[in-house]
Amino acid sequence: MKFLAGEFDVAVIGAGHAGIEAGLAAARLGCKTGVFTINMDAVGNCPCNPSIGGTAKGHLVRELDALGGEMGRAADECFLQSRMLNRGKGPAVHSLRAQIDRRAYSTRMKHTLELQENLELRQAEITDLEQTDDGKWLLTTRLEAQYISKTVILATGTYLGGKIYVGDVSFESGPDGMFPAAYLPQSLEKLGMSIRRFKTGTPARVLRSSINFEGLEEQCGDDPIVPFSYDTKDIGENKVKCYVSWTNDETKKVILDNISRSPMYSGKIEGIGPRYCPSIEDKIVRFADKPRHQLFIEPCGLDTEEMYIQGMSSSLPEDVQLSFYHTIPGLENCVMMRPAYAIEYFCADPIQMNRTLEFREWPGLYGAGQFNGSSGYEEAAAQGFVAGVNAALKVLGREAFILDRASSYIGTLIDDLVTKGCNDPYRMMTSRSEYRLILRQDNADMRLTELGRKIGLISDERWESFLDKKQRIAAELDRVRKKVISPTEQVNTILRERGTTEIQSGVRLVELLKRPQLDYACLTPVDDDRTEADPNVLEQVEIEIKYEGYIARQLTIIEQVRKLESKLLPEDTDYSKIEGLRLEAREKLGKVRPESIGQASRISGVSPADISVLVIYLASQKNNRGEKYDN
Repeated sequence: MKFLAGEFDVAVIGAGHAGIEAGLAAARLGCKTGVFTINMDAVGNCPCNPSIGGTAKGHLVRELDALGGEMGRAADECFLQSRMLNRGKGPAVHSLRAQIDRRAYSTRMKHTLELQENLELRQAEITDLEQTDDGKWLLTTRLEAQYISKTVILATGTYLGGKIYVGDVSFESGPDGMFPAAYLPQSLEKLGMSIRRFKTGTPARVLRSSINFEGLEEQCGDDPIVPFSYDTKDIGENKVKCYVSWTNDETKKVILDNISRSPMYSGKIEGIGPRYCPSIEDKIVRFADKPRHQLFIEPCGLDTEEMYIQGMSSSLPEDVQLSFYHTIPGLENCVMMRPAYAIEYFCADPIQMNRTLEFREWPGLYGAGQFNGSSGYEEAAAQGFVAGVNAALKVLGREAFILDRASSYIGTLIDDLVTKGCNDPYRMMTSRSEYRLILRQDNADMRLTELGRKIGLISDERWESFLDKKQRIAAELDRVRKKVISPTEQVNTILRERGTTEIQSGVRLVELLKRPQLDYACLTPVDDDRTEADPNVLEQVEIEIKYEGYIARQLTIIEQVRKLESKLLPEDTDYSKIEGLRLEAREKLGKVRPESIGQASRISGVSPADISVLVIYLASQKNNRGEKYDN
């Protein structure tokens, strides 16, 4: 018999990386929050790679931390090895990545939810969701408990209608052998929501003692270590090594000889897989000319002997998996503890949402994470935070929280999803942002901490620390612009050794730092009055100086683009009646319902000519109302 079990301001369905950030953000803003998970032991689980960060993903984690999110702090507490990727390239693409202890991370996140004021963590499968006459939401569990909530966030990950594939074998399941959310998809379809099938996968885990590490390339962590969180003062040392190996012709032969047994190629899997993280069989077929593919052998934790084989996800049968793993150097005698598998699941078309991640057709209903068609823990956490904040702000009657593309990678991620949609699982990459030089991982706090403070998620202590760092950056910039370096023999010796032109008269320190061959470190012997020692401050100053011209140009472009973003399109605009718009543009604009001319310009299928028509239309509408139109 159904019974009313409780009421919430914000109900979060799912307690993965999106659900955690959504629940914590809403509760910390003072809303009574319920977080529902099918299995309490799966809170914060990392069913795929036990790592946080990576190329562009590290940017998301640092931005999330700057806003007041939790992932960065937890990753710092549970890391096994930390590395800054792409150091050989410019600062725009430097990205932090940490191998983490997956069980420690899950335990840490579960305990954080349990301790959070205003938050109740419940083990329950939500089977039905419907909107009541007063605009609230009624959630029903499989045990027939019912909850009323003012807002709901769907953060179901790969559990929603989850189905596992290993060769010819398939069965209903969530990740890691958990129960799937079997009934909720029908409820969402009953609402009228557009959902579709995506697919992802994970490699096998093998027994550490069965690996031959001799001859494998070692991959060590950084020293010193850069933490994800601006709150972390002492992160400790790297605890493990990772290893690199490669596939070969024999690996390729085993896979191609058995490719017909892959459910991907036999037609059993209907879901669309990730373009940028394909299975090993997909790599072998799509990149047939490549003689080998790289893989990484990484520990899953300090208290387990499981090793993760990154780069080798597969849906081939278990016997075939064992055969091709045994062709790889170091894995010739490996014991497979968990086979690789593919998982198919339901997700929503994100074009149905606006930039707060609220569904336009169902006020108070939000989506986050893989439910929105993205892939990756970091993309999920970032969306969860934004959805949680906006659900709470809606309940509190406060202004919505929207990040634009020029503010952050999080803003870029969400704008891409709700404006362009995604035909396969979306993955964040630095190439997706047109403002990479501004949106660096090293300056995430300078860009976003003030926004986090405005929301109400940055503590007084963190705020004071931020203001102090900001002041010290300004002071150091002022100093290097005034400091004059005389043309001494010591100075010119440094310049000669660095392969740059000697100076004949005094020059300001800022001019020397602009030279690509020079940096703070090499100029230390002749920079006798520098008192700033914080490497984070010096890094900010040096990048600001070296890329000053490029940054200024990018800021000018951002200002121009934001003018288009300020030209708002009425929500009830009937694009079918605007003369001059092409048919495709009318259809796309009507489906996405952009909030501004700027957002409209990024919709696939909307041309510059269509944008000109919209600008003229908007001006005519304002003129008809007697309002001034700002060009």
